[in-house]
Amino acid sequence: MRLLPRLLSLVFLLTGAGMCAQQVRETPPAYAGPFTLVPGVFVTPIGGAPFSATVVIKSQQPLSDGTVETRVTQTLIARDSKGRIRNERHMLVPEGTAGTPPLIAVHVFDPATRISYIYNPATMIARQQLVRPPSQQPGMSGDKIEDLGYTTLNGLQAKGTRISREVPAPASGTGKTVTVTDEVWYSEDLHMNLMEEHTDVRGGKQTVAILSIKREEPAPSLFEVPAGYKIVDMTPPPNAPMAGPGY
Repeated sequence: MRLLPRLLSLVFLLTGAGMCAQQVRETPPAYAGPFTLVPGVFVTPIGGAPFSATVVIKSQQPLSDGTVETRVTQTLIARDSKGRIRNERHMLVPEGTAGTPPLIAVHVFDPATRISYIYNPATMIARQQLVRPPSQQPGMSGDKIEDLGYTTLNGLQAKGTRISREVPAPASGTGKTVTVTDEVWYSEDLHMNLMEEHTDVRGGKQTVAILSIKREEPAPSLFEVPAGYKIVDMTPPPNAPMAGPGY
């Protein structure tokens, strides 16, 4: 197993803003700090391993009255034999809500052209960006990395890693030292994580799990912007600084 950078990624999903300013990455992004919104699963844009799958996301956030607010969502991810990827973003809704959570946006990326589209069904606008090749991010010092061995998830072998780090009291916002833990289960076969669990007392626990994996070629239309969208080129000038960690 390749040692994974700090998680959670992916990438995407939920009611957070700023997707159009993010860059496509080809390794999972580094941990960016405490959050209560949940990124989606990171889909590696690599050829030769097509699939589609349902992703289930759960956020358990402690509230000031001692209760825990649980919100969930489901979404579709896919990758074709060319390495093109699709990652949907659906709203988090209260647990037990009937029906499919509302679709907020869809991200598609073609590693051959390095063109990324994020399109919004509410506005019928597709933001296009030519993405520069990613640079290698240095690891963060002070991490405690534990090997969790292997398990089988959805018929695939997965390698587990637990990454923990301490946030000093002056920087934690709580007045106390906080331990942040990311547990990931990585499939070498699919070249991506099958499950991620992020725990931080400031934001609770967020779990991302891939279910219903289909190892077959997805429909080409999944990786195209539907007809009727206005395409807006958001590619920054050549000398513009790179955006922060993103997908």
